[in-house]
Amino acid sequence: MSAPVEIVLSADSAGQLWNCAVLELHSGTNLLAYRGGNTSSRSLTVLNGEYILGAQLGKNFINVWEIQRKDQLQQKIVCPGIVTCLTASPNGLYLVAGIAEAIYLWEVSSGNLLAILSRHYQDLTCLRFSDDSSHFISGGKDNLALVWSLARYKQLLHWGVLITPTLFKPFTPNALWELSSGEMLLSVLFDVGIMSVTLDPCEYYLFCGGSDGSIFQVSLCSQSDNEGNQVFKGHRNLVTCLSVSMDGTLLLSGSHDETIRLWDIQSKQSIRSINHKGPVTNALIIPAPANMFLPDSRPGIPLPRFSRHLNPSEQGEGVETGGVCLRLAPHTQSVFGDGENTKVRVSELEEEVRTLKKVNKDLYDFSTQLLTKPS
Repeated sequence: MSAPVEIVLSADSAGQLWNCAVLELHSGTNLLAYRGGNTSSRSLTVLNGEYILGAQLGKNFINVWEIQRKDQLQQKIVCPGIVTCLTASPNGLYLVAGIAEAIYLWEVSSGNLLAILSRHYQDLTCLRFSDDSSHFISGGKDNLALVWSLARYKQLLHWGVLITPTLFKPFTPNALWELSSGEMLLSVLFDVGIMSVTLDPCEYYLFCGGSDGSIFQVSLCSQSDNEGNQVFKGHRNLVTCLSVSMDGTLLLSGSHDETIRLWDIQSKQSIRSINHKGPVTNALIIPAPANMFLPDSRPGIPLPRFSRHLNPSEQGEGVETGGVCLRLAPHTQSVFGDGENTKVRVSELEEEVRTLKKVNKDLYDFSTQLLTKPS
């Protein structure tokens, strides 16, 4: 049998049979399995067609497999904290992880930590690169979606209405913006919480996975479609992940009901259901990497050791830094004085930050309860 053009990459929270599996898109046949640990939601990614990466659920490291050597865990990337979301740039040059409310940006070739970006007020939940690798978008529990320019590590835009699902609340608004200007193009209100969203390749339709197991199809070109034909029904629990095939005819969904389903988009019928051993955390359709099914193939460049600090040499990691580190200017580094006074002042500021975070969280919880309270 010839190598498939598209494959399904999936993972669940149990990790009993494998960490993640590769399935044939049309038949559902299990082609490969990668073992060791289990992967958290929105943190399974393919790096440069040569490695599969998945953030370990509840732990501060990322599992790494060479894409051909499925039975042997090759490497762990140790991180400064628990990774809540992870993505690699399509060009394979950068890796971005969400750790608490901060974004960590690494250069893959050197392993250098280029930047720690802090603009969110609560934990990160999702990260996504643009197709040309020039920008990435971050979403968090603070109801913000931020657009970042990779060239300058600079936040370009921020949106106050969530486009990526983080709320487990009813009456969740979903909105669509133009990336370059931040102009809102469409706003849709659902009567259930939205857990996952995706577009078809031609951007004709928006698909939204609900907390009740429903999947909603929204036309971006016309709002006149029959309402009853716009819902995919079959899952019995949260729809946590959605993905569309390259030709726009098939929709893949993963759910907390421990199944992934393949749907025919035109008929809204479920073609196939595949059982997992736990709630599905990741399910995506991707082009099959050219060397995935070539057992003698090896990555062109081995992964380096990834730094946990902006300046590895100062932290005794033994890695030369070649990246751009975001640091305070010299005159701001010594404003608190030296020695014990500096330690005391730093401790006071850290406590103030913790207090402000708690205040922000309390205000956020109060606001969401007020907004979602039945009238």
